[in-house]
Amino acid sequence: MTDEQKTQLLFNQWDMSEVQVTDPSLVRYVNLSSMIVPHSCGRYSQQEFSKGHMLVVERLINRLMQSEVNTGNKTLAMRIVKDAFSIIYKRTKRNPVQVLIDAVANTGPREETVRLKYGGINVPKSVDTAPLRRVNSALKFIAEGVNKGSRKSKKPVSQCLADEILAAAKGDIKCYSVNKKEERERIAKSAR
Repeated sequence: MTDEQKTQLLFNQWDMSEVQVTDPSLVRYVNLSSMIVPHSCGRYSQQEFSKGHMLVVERLINRLMQSEVNTGNKTLAMRIVKDAFSIIYKRTKRNPVQVLIDAVANTGPREETVRLKYGGINVPKSVDTAPLRRVNSALKFIAEGVNKGSRKSKKPVSQCLADEILAAAKGDIKCYSVNKKEERERIAKSAR
């Protein structure tokens, strides 16, 4: 393997060039650029809508850091994701980044509600969700599911993350993130 091919591998293991985004609305907002270590050093923090340019694995890592336990520990969050990817690969023999992309596509709500005010009365109104918000919501739901699953459990966090991503990629309704997506869409359907 040449040096050029090695730089394409995430964590020196996973090839990002073979990953395909199947949902056409998410193609623009799921970045799969090649980085060995998913750490952009805040490069995209000053621009509007810059989250779409950030590697989706790094966005998952940043979302995992927003819990009380992992706050500011990026190396710990990276190790959790790396171990979870290894578990996913052992179970499925598929590229774990592809499984993550499938999970994001399955857990992002397509419809949400907003509150409109008519004469002092709040009325819920159903609206389509923007693709960037779908990705943000999906990563948030996955991170919340991992946090709740590992809270009072003896399972390691990487095991909980692997379970959540695999269940979300399959679209399992018992999964926390898919359940939250269905709940949001159900509320939006009743507000039509």
